[in-house]
Amino acid sequence: MWDYRTPGIPDELFERTEEVPITKEDVRALAISKLRLKEGYSAIDVGCGSGSITVELCLQTKGQIYAIDFDNNAVELTKKNLAKFGTAAQVILGKAQDVLPTLPQVDAVVVGGTWGDARQVIQLAVDRLKKGGRIVIDTILIETMYQALAAVGELGLKDIDITQVTIAKARKVTTGTMMLARNPVMMISATK
Repeated sequence: MWDYRTPGIPDELFERTEEVPITKEDVRALAISKLRLKEGYSAIDVGCGSGSITVELCLQTKGQIYAIDFDNNAVELTKKNLAKFGTAAQVILGKAQDVLPTLPQVDAVVVGGTWGDARQVIQLAVDRLKKGGRIVIDTILIETMYQALAAVGELGLKDIDITQVTIAKARKVTTGTMMLARNPVMMISATK
């Protein structure tokens, strides 16, 4: 289905529903690159949504991947997308606060959904990281970014990078081509 080593699978290749969010391909490619993955690495996708990041983690690492979401629709859609791309991950229905403490230590964590409890979710995610492991936190909410910055600072992480990603995609109109902006995404990446 995806024969390339690079991240950024086009969004239209994923199964989608209106109720379940997807991390857009350009943002996903950047998030995956900031994880600094290697073959055999293990990872956790917190707030897996459509499973687009979960699929990319599987393809990039071929290691043990865990995907967590509290929404059954998201869990089912993630499973569909994993099957579509011929990959496998352990997909877990539950709140990140309950599931993270039960998982083994991993090399990388992506936090894409915290539902207002960013500080605790990030703390638990960092607890799951091996020394030298990488975390990437994506958010469109300023309040979540504030909590994430506070948590990252309190946890003593290294190599902290904060990036705001603003993407515009072209669309043909009758008189030419216009650029349509997508929501800006704030991204924090760091090393344990």
